[in-house]
Amino acid sequence: MINFLSKIALTISILCLANLCFSQTIYHSPKKAALLSILPGAGQVYTKKYWKVPIIYSALIYTAYQINDNNKNYNLYKNLYLDRSNNILDESPFSDTQLISLKDQYRRNREISIMYFSLTYILNIIDASVNAHLFDFEINEDISLKIQPILFQNNFYSSINLNLNLY
Repeated sequence: MINFLSKIALTISILCLANLCFSQTIYHSPKKAALLSILPGAGQVYTKKYWKVPIIYSALIYTAYQINDNNKNYNLYKNLYLDRSNNILDESPFSDTQLISLKDQYRRNREISIMYFSLTYILNIIDASVNAHLFDFEINEDISLKIQPILFQNNFYSSINLNLNLY
């Protein structure tokens, strides 16, 4: 556990160092952000979205834990079933069909966890690239919307007019 925490601390320090190196630039390249995100969170540090880094690592660590746990249970029930089919003495309280069902359930859960891990990793890269595209995007405070009824005299019906002013 201590080794794992030291790896996380090392990764965070590398990300902070990367921030110092990239803080000189004004333009943020989406391609560079995506390439940096090969190391999860580095693209978010490049685009100055520091708050997303713990979320990314939490999601990746959780899904990796789920992959490991489901793989361990899958191998356990698979080996119990194989031992029973090879007439090796086992003290499992489960029947053969229950062992097969448990094995299949944990295999499916492992595959779903792998998909979630991959999706999180890919979304990390996409998020960094989109943030780089929108880094210099500014929203003006002078956005107004006017809603007013309009009566057309010739056609004898009324309608609503919407005006959106962007200054």
